[in-house]
Amino acid sequence: MSHPICVTCGVQYAEARPDCPICDDERQYVGWGGQRWTTLADLRAAGHRGRVEEEGPGIVGIGAEPKTAIGQRALLVRTPQGNVLWDMITHLDDDLVRQVRDLGGVASIAISHPHFYGTMIEWSRAFDAPVFIHEADRRWVARPDDAVTFWTGDTLEIADGLTLINAGVHFAGGQVLHWRDGEDGRGALLSGDILQVVMDRDWVSFMYSYPNLIPERPRVVRRALRLLEPYPFARVYGAFWGRVVQADGKQAVRRSADRYLEHALDDGPV
Repeated sequence: MSHPICVTCGVQYAEARPDCPICDDERQYVGWGGQRWTTLADLRAAGHRGRVEEEGPGIVGIGAEPKTAIGQRALLVRTPQGNVLWDMITHLDDDLVRQVRDLGGVASIAISHPHFYGTMIEWSRAFDAPVFIHEADRRWVARPDDAVTFWTGDTLEIADGLTLINAGVHFAGGQVLHWRDGEDGRGALLSGDILQVVMDRDWVSFMYSYPNLIPERPRVVRRALRLLEPYPFARVYGAFWGRVVQADGKQAVRRSADRYLEHALDDGPV
């Protein structure tokens, strides 16, 4: 409980340090008041608690109130073969552990990118679950542990019908999770903010940095589309509460990419 947590990004570190490399990177930022730290004990004492609500068929959202750091919520994918926790939050307490156990626990954890690493080792130990992270993001792991499994390549099936895809948007190791059996067999894509479900929830966007508004490179977006092409999905579950493309998810990603590339590559006369 004494491991330091960056207040701005919510990532827990193995030991005290003066800086947060994740926030020092140009894709994030150091809080305007300077680098600040907290701990799980401090968050609990401040009154943070878990929030557990259904986000879709077979998918339960797990977050915190009041929100911490970036404010994302994780998603628990419930399957007969065991539950997968997609993405991560910072908060964890005994009551939240109990609620998740009542839902069947966690068989494995996979996290889209470093901004959402949160307290992944605390969660891993609470549920004796491995954490899957792409090798390309190894250097960003702030609390190394044997529970972390680094994988390479473009795709990895971590359970029957649950496939990690290294889309590579936002971070080189940025990954999304495809659930073949989601949405009554039509498929679901859990995208974190690798493919960000925007406020107009019929669309997604692709950014190298969201807070600093740095667009992603077109070649990276095109590669992601190629990797997603074999996978059908009716819904896209983004990183935040309610950020869900409810229908025609694959078409929404395709037309969003077309729109993005049209704007990004426009080099016509002024």
